[in-house]
Amino acid sequence: MALAETLESLSATFRGPLVTPGDPDYEQARRVWNAMVDRRPAVVARCTGPADVVAAVNYARENDLPIAVRGGAHSAAGKGTCDDGIVIDLSLMRGTRVDPASQTVRAQGGVTWGQFDRETQAFGLAAPGGVVSTTGIAGLTLGGGFGWLTRRFGLSCDNLLSVDLVTADGGQVVCSEIENPDLFWAVRGGGGNFGVATSFEYQLHPVGPIILGGIMGWPLAQATEILAFHREQTRGVPDELGISTAFVTAPPLPFVPDSLQLQPAIVVIFCWSGDLDEGREVMRPWLDHAPPIQMVDALPYTFMQSIQDDLAPAGRHSYWKAGYLADLTDDAIAAAAGVAAKVPSPFSLAELVLFGGAVARVAENETAFGQRDGRFIFNAISMWEDPSATDANVAWAREFHDALQPFATGGVYVNFLSEEGPERVAAAYGDEKFARLARIKAEVDPDNRFRLNQNIPPAK
Repeated sequence: MALAETLESLSATFRGPLVTPGDPDYEQARRVWNAMVDRRPAVVARCTGPADVVAAVNYARENDLPIAVRGGAHSAAGKGTCDDGIVIDLSLMRGTRVDPASQTVRAQGGVTWGQFDRETQAFGLAAPGGVVSTTGIAGLTLGGGFGWLTRRFGLSCDNLLSVDLVTADGGQVVCSEIENPDLFWAVRGGGGNFGVATSFEYQLHPVGPIILGGIMGWPLAQATEILAFHREQTRGVPDELGISTAFVTAPPLPFVPDSLQLQPAIVVIFCWSGDLDEGREVMRPWLDHAPPIQMVDALPYTFMQSIQDDLAPAGRHSYWKAGYLADLTDDAIAAAAGVAAKVPSPFSLAELVLFGGAVARVAENETAFGQRDGRFIFNAISMWEDPSATDANVAWAREFHDALQPFATGGVYVNFLSEEGPERVAAAYGDEKFARLARIKAEVDPDNRFRLNQNIPPAK
C-alpha cells in the first residue's frame, strides 16, 4: 500500500499536523540540533497529546516503519530523526502544571528546560535540569540528566516521581515506585528504549529566584595552574555549588578584555544556589586568582539556565566524546591542556564538570543510571560550521578523549555519546545493569521498535 494511502488511515485518528516531503515546512520539521545529522523521514507526526502518540506508534508498528522520537531535538547524536520512517515529534506537547503545595510538577514530553524553569520559578521552585535552555526535558531526564543543581539535589532522573509511557504495543502505562516499578527503574537512566514518555512528574525544591553565578577565565597558558587549584579547592565544597571548567575560545563580549577575545582560555562557570553571602565566600578563592575574564553576580536562576545558550546554537555540526575521571591528576590536566591548545574550531569546547554530592548518595542499584562514583565528567564538544572541516573536528574530540583514557574510569554518560557503537553504550551501565535493562526491554519492546537511540537490544 502506498504511503499516501496509509497516511490517510493515520490522519483519521491523529489530531496534530502530519508533515511529509513536499510540504512547505518539511525542511524545518525534519531538522535536529546537530547539523551533522541530515535525515529525510517519510513523515513527521507532530503530536498534540498522548492519543496522537498512541496513533503514531500503532501506525509505525502496523507498517513496519522505523521510529524516531523527538522532544527538544537536542540529542548530541542526532537521534530525533530518521530516514524513510516516522518521527514522533512531541514539541507541541508543552503542558506544565506546578503544584506549589506539594512542590511537584507535571510536564509533557515536548517541554524544554527553559519552558520548565519559567513555570517552576514562578513559585520559586526548580528541579535539576540541563544547562542549555533549549534542551528537552525528556531525552535529558531519561538518560540521567545533570545541571547546576545536581550536586545539591541529584540527577533529573533522581527527582522523578512518575512517568507516563506509551509502549511499543500502543499501550499507556504509568511508571512509578508503586506502578510498574521495574520499568520505572529502567527509564531513570536507560534512555528512550522502553517507549515514548508523554509526561514526567518531578519533585521540586526551593531555589532562587536569585542565585550567585557567572563565569571567570584566564589565558590557556594558566590552565595547568588553575585546574590544579580547582581540583584541590573543590574537595569538600558544599553541595550548593555547581561548577565546571572548560577549555574555550574566549568570546568577543564586553566583559572579556580585548587582548583575550577570540584567544584560547580556561574558564570556570559556577552556580551557587544557597545563601548568597555564603556563596561569595566559597567563590572568593577563585576570584583571588585575579581572573581577567570575569562576570560574577547575583543573577536570576532562569538567566543562569540560559547562560550557555550562545555556545550551543542549533545548526552547527557537532561531535562529542566523553568519560569520567576518578580525579583530576596533574598528568590528566597536562594531557587535556595539550590537546585543547590544538582545537581547530573556535566554537568547540572541552569541559570538566564536578560531579558527586547528592549524585553519589543515591544507591548504585536504585536507578538504571550508572557511574555515580566519578568525581569529574569530561566531555569534548567539537562544533563547526563548514562541512568540509568534519574530519579535523571529529579527530580533535577523539584525541582529547584518548588523551584522558589513561586516567578515566571506563564509563560514559549516555547523553554525551555520539555514534560509538554498542560496546560504548553498554559501558554507560556496566554488565549487571545492562543485562537487567535488556531483560526489561524484552518484556516491553521485544521487537526493538524503539531502537533509534543509544540502543539496548532486547535480551534473547
